[in-house]
Amino acid sequence: MGEAKLPKRLTEGYENFLNGRFPRERERFEELAERGQSPEILLIGCCDSRVSPELIFDAGPGEMFVVRNVANLVPPYKPNDDYHGTSAAIEFAVMGLKVKDIVVMGHAQCGGVKAFAEMQRDPYMRPLAPGDFIGRWIKLLAPAAESIGESTEPLHVWAERLAWESIRQSVANLRSFPYIATLEQRGWLNLHGAYFGVAGGELMALDPSDGGFRQVAAEAHREAFARTPRF
Repeated sequence: MGEAKLPKRLTEGYENFLNGRFPRERERFEELAERGQSPEILLIGCCDSRVSPELIFDAGPGEMFVVRNVANLVPPYKPNDDYHGTSAAIEFAVMGLKVKDIVVMGHAQCGGVKAFAEMQRDPYMRPLAPGDFIGRWIKLLAPAAESIGESTEPLHVWAERLAWESIRQSVANLRSFPYIATLEQRGWLNLHGAYFGVAGGELMALDPSDGGFRQVAAEAHREAFARTPRF
């Protein structure tokens, strides 16, 4: 029997992993296999291929429990007979793994946010064919859109404002989960919002005192840019 095949890029990447990171962290993988995972951070991010949480935060195996979906959205607590992949992952991370922090991380130029913004400008526009999943999913952005008001500026500007507000809305939706609200009130769980600039690599964090976003590690970011001049 011949070898099973995956896309060439994945096979090459796996070979690099075997020749590099795996030998260095083999004991860690063995420990995780034997004892199970115990990450302290749940990160809810977008499935956009440009925004890899493990890469951005230089995370090792077992450090973060990552949930990714279109536009990094957290739906409100709504137990029913529908399928709730994101809510199930949140429940497992909080109640099963006992994470201490939850981070909702959005990013610049989000395709899901842009699709919703375009639908607001043109109600007849659909991101995909009628009857799809994504159109219904991104309607979770509606409360955030209502909060910032109708779009009067260029579409891309309004879409970025919507991305910021959707992070605030998703953090608020986390608090609609009864066990999350209780754990946060008791000081056992912390909720965070974050925003990643794809082109510039800047990371912003939500300031709970005023709802604004402040740059994280600003000095390190400036130094990194100084070391990597553009040509």
